[in-house]
Amino acid sequence: MKVEDHIMFTAVHGDWKVGDRLTDMEDGKIAHFLAKLSNTASGRIPAYLSEVMDVEGIRGLADDFGGKELTDLIVLLKSPGTSRKLGQFVHEDDKKLKKLLVDVAKALLVREALSSELQIEYPEGILAELNVEPPFEEEHVNFTAKHGRWIAVRRLIIDEKTPMADVARLLAAINESLTLKLPAYAGIDVEGIEEYFSDFKKVKKADIPRVVERYLEFPAEEHAPAEFVEHARIYALRKCLEKIGLSLDFPAKSLEKYLEKK
Repeated sequence: MKVEDHIMFTAVHGDWKVGDRLTDMEDGKIAHFLAKLSNTASGRIPAYLSEVMDVEGIRGLADDFGGKELTDLIVLLKSPGTSRKLGQFVHEDDKKLKKLLVDVAKALLVREALSSELQIEYPEGILAELNVEPPFEEEHVNFTAKHGRWIAVRRLIIDEKTPMADVARLLAAINESLTLKLPAYAGIDVEGIEEYFSDFKKVKKADIPRVVERYLEFPAEEHAPAEFVEHARIYALRKCLEKIGLSLDFPAKSLEKYLEKK
């Protein structure tokens, strides 16, 4: 049986029951849908990290960083001292495994600290209801997409043996797919944004103020249709942070390696 073009996400776990399906595959509608799914997935990840780290403690650290100028805040987030502090919030003694979890904790800290200064979520909001029949009776997280050459299937059936960090891993992987695909559907000038930050190669501490200033001057309206200017600004923030060595998104690979070696 031929599967129609679609994008679908469902999550049924405890009191979290959300889902929707898009079949009207017009580029702009796809972009808005992907943005909402990205907000939904990334926003839920911290709830699944509490077994491996002190999520509230990290949020408290982000609060402690409040009140600083953006440049000073990003310098602090990048500092080795901050990584050492994060190590105290991670529930792991093995050095290699701890480093993997610190990578994840750093992403959480970056998101929490920057959310009070910048828009880090797309304007579409999140899925709040279950608007489609779930494809499984069991508790699960499921994402499927089929459009042109893009075919994706990411799912996890959740039972009493499922590590909560594995749910976080799947959500992070789904989010990575969504943020990778969104710019093309939104008409964002990815190459232009890459070129905008191309002067910065190996960014050192002394270079961070220049990178941040470059981001703050970013003319988003020149790199996306009016409907997706804020999405372009968030894409530019990702590029800015990548140049500095920080991530706005939870690293699925770090969680995957941690779970494989644990």
